[in-house]
Amino acid sequence: MKTIRFIILVAVAVGQAAIALAEFRAGIAVRVVTPDPLLPVSGGVGPSNPVIQKRGDLTVRAMVLEGDGTRVAFVSTDFLGFPAVLGDRVRHQVRSIPATNILIGATHTHSAPDCYAFPNGRGGTDADLDYLDFVCNSAAEAINEAVAGLQPASLRIATGKATGKIAYNYYAPQLYDPRCSVMQAFGRDGKPFATLVNYAIHPEVLGSNQGILSPDMVGPLYDRLAANGGGTGIFMNGALGGMVTADVRGPDGKDVQTWGECHRIGHLLADEALRIVSGATAQSNPAIRCTGRDVTLPVDSPMLLAIMKTSPLRLAKPDEKTITTHVNLVQVGDAQILTIPGEALPNIGYYLKRKMTGRHNLLFGLTNDALGYFLTKEDWNSFERYDYITRTCLGEQTGEILIRESLRLINEATSK
Repeated sequence: MKTIRFIILVAVAVGQAAIALAEFRAGIAVRVVTPDPLLPVSGGVGPSNPVIQKRGDLTVRAMVLEGDGTRVAFVSTDFLGFPAVLGDRVRHQVRSIPATNILIGATHTHSAPDCYAFPNGRGGTDADLDYLDFVCNSAAEAINEAVAGLQPASLRIATGKATGKIAYNYYAPQLYDPRCSVMQAFGRDGKPFATLVNYAIHPEVLGSNQGILSPDMVGPLYDRLAANGGGTGIFMNGALGGMVTADVRGPDGKDVQTWGECHRIGHLLADEALRIVSGATAQSNPAIRCTGRDVTLPVDSPMLLAIMKTSPLRLAKPDEKTITTHVNLVQVGDAQILTIPGEALPNIGYYLKRKMTGRHNLLFGLTNDALGYFLTKEDWNSFERYDYITRTCLGEQTGEILIRESLRLINEATSK
């Protein structure tokens, strides 16, 4: 009889352990990475611009999800881009999550220090390499803290049109995706503690030439989410290329490039995100699956090839004219997430979302790498308006390869 009772007790304990193991958990953490003293800021290729003040703090943020024995981390950094060589430095400091399950993106603020080590035209670079080490260490700390703080959670996931004067396409005003996807984690007390916002926009209200270091409109977005009950925010950009930017057009036709305008846009996007997710049904134990593949891209752009080969970060191998990056496809509950290692044009974004199979389809742009613009072969070097984004695109086949490899990931996930 005692033997039977012991077996029953062991079975119950094993069952409880299995349930605990399968229980969905989430965690989030933040590190402030504002340089002190302030550093010059970069809005793109070329020398950085000096600053004399800051508006808000730069941060790195990590949201970790765990379910069915799988962990995945979404990391957002307040920079123009975050190249894979820096992302790998972060991943090497995290032991509790597979490196390929750590997705590191950039908000694309144009008011933060250079993370590419662009040539400054004076035989060097304005990037501060010690500062970049500090940022990588801070990002790893945020991920590890988010893991340590994992707690039982449920998710609300929703997608809807963000209304109001938030973004537009500078090249063709209506050619952008107004949809905003939101992933919100809340604890057993029913209160949200983390809100991920996925939306395509260039956070360049302030730009790089006003002497200001800033997270731009993403900072006020985070503040508003926290103030209105959304917990800690994390922003992942979308298909923001060619040229989906903040709608700062004033009534007089002039752009309003002020910190107040950052507040207006950031607060409006936060309000829309919270509205969109408010009616979503809770997913108490969403399944997680993370897959990915390496993608090799030819580097045909003379300018980008020169930057990659001369950067002290060693962005590309000196004897090759290709670069290999990584693309992820993540399933979280009824949402599917696809990463893009650069700035895809909206038509590519629309197409990929249409081919994805989730109820909610999210694109994380500028994630896992920052390889310039992604254009289709039809758009590449086709008309004068796209001259700049053609020169800052790896080559004519870049968009085609991204689409092909992304569809392979999507199809493989569907067939399993």
